[in-house]
Amino acid sequence: MTVPVVDLRSDTLTRPTREMRAAMVDAEVGDDVYGEDPTVAALEARVAALLGHEAALFMPTGSMANQVGLRLHAGPGQEVITDHLAHVLRAELGAAAAFSGITTRSWVADRGLLDVDTALAVMVPDGGAYQVSTACVVVENTHNFGGGTVQPLADLRRLREATAAVGVGVHLDGARLWNAHVASGVALADYGACADTVSVCLSKGLGAPVGSLLVADATRIGQARVWRKRLGGGMRQVGMLAAAGLYALDHHLDRLADDHARARRAAEAVALVAPGVVDPATVETNILVLDAAAAGRTGAELATAAAEGGVLGYPMGPRHTRFVWHLDVDDELTDRATDVLADLLRRRGA
Repeated sequence: MTVPVVDLRSDTLTRPTREMRAAMVDAEVGDDVYGEDPTVAALEARVAALLGHEAALFMPTGSMANQVGLRLHAGPGQEVITDHLAHVLRAELGAAAAFSGITTRSWVADRGLLDVDTALAVMVPDGGAYQVSTACVVVENTHNFGGGTVQPLADLRRLREATAAVGVGVHLDGARLWNAHVASGVALADYGACADTVSVCLSKGLGAPVGSLLVADATRIGQARVWRKRLGGGMRQVGMLAAAGLYALDHHLDRLADDHARARRAAEAVALVAPGVVDPATVETNILVLDAAAAGRTGAELATAAAEGGVLGYPMGPRHTRFVWHLDVDDELTDRATDVLADLLRRRGA
């Protein structure tokens, strides 16, 4: 009997359910480049309303949604600032510089948590003729490389108020904003009110096969449509993919709480045998980051050892390994992954 592999490398690995596939097959479609796909229009209107903004634009990827969002705020010779762990800095391959001539600066952030005072100290709203001017501050919620960290609403509101006063924009990288909403109970519109532009992803915890959206006011979304086409993101009869997103919002949003509970359960079990490896109190959503170095391993060594036991994780750097829960990992698979990780760390400690 073959033992199934528990794949926790990312929540992007989810596969569309049978019911989602049926919704995709039955979707009404049209040419979206001409703005004629009714299913895409329905998805865009729904997500914009959820986040309290005027309009939204369906994008093929989260990176494109982020990069178009940044381009709406900043042009060549301007800067975007964010924390040193942010996805737009670490995982989008320098796209802001390559595509838009945007420079970036960052500050060190513990677990990716927003430090408003530090962000404001780094910000240069008007650099004049001798310094680069800050056009936008990026906040990630939840924070991927921070370990699924949920940003406090009070801090987001404070940042928004301070930046608005000096004409600096805020972009919210909300790839996993759904997780923040479910974990915190904060309304999506309350998060949306803290930013000029917001990106949200459908192909992570929500389980759609592809797609993200950029949300903003109608003027910005009109500009975003041009930039999407310019970057090669114009799509045709894409309502079949939008239908997956609509199905996910109807059926997969509330269940994110199950992923959060399973990640926390695994963290608690690991902490019992290797207390220095993880603090369960920091596991707020579906991402578990283990400090492999605290158990005498590198991040890559722990990932390799776990894979030999049938559990796949992602080495984040020299000392950390990430494991991400999603809808394809149920209680039984969670128990198996937990046993493998706890045994590895217990034996190392011994």
